[in-house]
Amino acid sequence: MSRGFNRTILMGNLAKDPDIRVTQNKQKVARLTVAVGKQWKDKQTGEAKSHTDFINVSAWGFTADICEKYLSKGKPVLIEGRISVRDFDDPKTGKHVWITEVIAENVTLLGGGQNSGQDNTEPQSRANTASRAEASADMGSLRDETGFEDEFPLDFSTCEGQQNREVQIPF
Repeated sequence: MSRGFNRTILMGNLAKDPDIRVTQNKQKVARLTVAVGKQWKDKQTGEAKSHTDFINVSAWGFTADICEKYLSKGKPVLIEGRISVRDFDDPKTGKHVWITEVIAENVTLLGGGQNSGQDNTEPQSRANTASRAEASADMGSLRDETGFEDEFPLDFSTCEGQQNREVQIPF
């Protein structure tokens, strides 16, 4: 069997509040619906068109805790995960059902805490940043933390002490 690659990245807004449940094995799961919009111009009429996809996402364990605590309807979010397809027999209807969803491996909260219209204080904002850091495997979610003020790409043309103005990379 060949080895495949299953990775998806979604950026959109929550279509509804997270649905939090606990399984029989005491595992917390957050079921989300992410609205992802697309806009284009019709080639024949020149008219602007748009379409929104509503994508089902499941987050488990600690990621579900973060979703429960910080996400609500309308909040912008970035989801990194994998596509999962499962099937089962629905006991209510007796029909065989197939479900396609994204299993979230990383959830990044977008939009900032203090500019979102809520009355956040500085300690709450720092707690939010710390929780995002724990939820994220990479440190990209710490961009608003102290020490990450630089904008990318960095401009090395203003560096002092370089005579030939070339950047030397130490590897």
